[in-house]
Amino acid sequence: MKTADSTFFITDDFLLTNDVARELYHDHAKHEPIFDYHCHLPPDQIAANKTFRNLYEIWLAGDHYKWRAMRSNGVAEKYCTGDAPDYDKFLAFARTVPYTLRNPIYHWTHLELNRFFGIAKLLDESTAREIWDTANTRLPHMPVGEIMRKSRVTVVCTTDDPTDTLEHHQKIQREGKIATRVYPTWRPDKALAVDNPVAFNAWLDKLAAASGIDCNNFANFLAALENRHEFFHKNGCRLSDHGLSYCYADDCCEAEAARVFAEARAGRKVNLLDANRFRAFLMIFFGELDAVRGWTKQIHLGALRNNNTRLFRALGPDIGFDSIGDWPQAESLSRYLDKLDQNNRLPKTILYNLNPADNYMLATMIGNFQDGSIPGKIQFGSGWWFLDQKEGMEWQLNALSQLGLLRRFVGMLTDSRSFLSYSRHEYFRRILCNLIGRDVVNGELPRDMKLLGAMVRDISYRNAVAYFGLEPGKLE
Repeated sequence: MKTADSTFFITDDFLLTNDVARELYHDHAKHEPIFDYHCHLPPDQIAANKTFRNLYEIWLAGDHYKWRAMRSNGVAEKYCTGDAPDYDKFLAFARTVPYTLRNPIYHWTHLELNRFFGIAKLLDESTAREIWDTANTRLPHMPVGEIMRKSRVTVVCTTDDPTDTLEHHQKIQREGKIATRVYPTWRPDKALAVDNPVAFNAWLDKLAAASGIDCNNFANFLAALENRHEFFHKNGCRLSDHGLSYCYADDCCEAEAARVFAEARAGRKVNLLDANRFRAFLMIFFGELDAVRGWTKQIHLGALRNNNTRLFRALGPDIGFDSIGDWPQAESLSRYLDKLDQNNRLPKTILYNLNPADNYMLATMIGNFQDGSIPGKIQFGSGWWFLDQKEGMEWQLNALSQLGLLRRFVGMLTDSRSFLSYSRHEYFRRILCNLIGRDVVNGELPRDMKLLGAMVRDISYRNAVAYFGLEPGKLE
């Protein structure tokens, strides 16, 4: 596929609608490396420097964005999460792509095919076999380490349960075959699942085995969590992450939290009020651990998960049946941050929202807890999940610009399970440059390319390097 289709729209100036935007992107943003501080890449695949068998395996497997689109297009489940042959699943997606016009999937699809495989044709049923064959001939030369190197990725932070052995991270560091530095991220969501005693107790047994501390009482439970937090720190972890419907900030003393723990440990059902008090206690505990060790805390707010009970029972979680929730966020979030701040135990924190109605709330909330200790200590995170598309990114950038300091923003992340998602950083940078360029053309910003170029470089990469304090890998 050396010749581009005449209708192929991913040009050098894709999304760049004026001369300032084009100069900012091509001269400043384009060549900055990638600091991917939040993703869901499997560490075992990085440690093995995995090479994928075919385009389905690297591109469609596990991608709930594509599954949602395919289901909406009338595609049967066997072509999404089922047992259909790999090519048949790919063909079902190819047939869906023409129906994704104006959906970000259409942009991502063609960016990824072009950037990683040099394919400059539109994907549909008629081009599916040719694109499949072309990509598959190139995959043997694309182990994941090479994909990250060519994408100029200096840092990757995965998402890891506290019970994880981190053996794959240790192997990556020990062998040194991957140029990208790969760090774990502490994600203790299962420690909060006290309202599901079966799952909670099964996880507690894993925590006890990992820490070597019996978890049959609350004091030992906290000691086991701290043990694992220290273990993660020793293995390079400097970030934590929480996926919450809303922030937990009810008042709860240790004795009350211990009572709730004992109920759940005995296998008894815990009511929602008690569960939320227990979670509030733990969230303060986690925040203090992060602050003491100088970590950055990430809080993802607002997902309404597992809406389809029938398919959740049949297929499990994280397969494309989640949506935007509409819980009130401001008061509980403020109380949580304030409780930590009152004791000087508020760590660096990044707040992400899934409901765009909360954009201005979060953009003002971060200003309440900046303390002058470091620039941008509390961050309004990039557009997340359903908002990591052009309009959602612009909404986030505009809210942060109007109410905070855009130039201190730590920028984009992939939040993805796919090694081909690094083009999302390019997508974000083009959108950022076009937004700034449009302001210049409208006379709202000075045409000072040194000033604006420095801002673009900072947001694209350099702010993240300074903020997280993680050593980047060395690019050739």
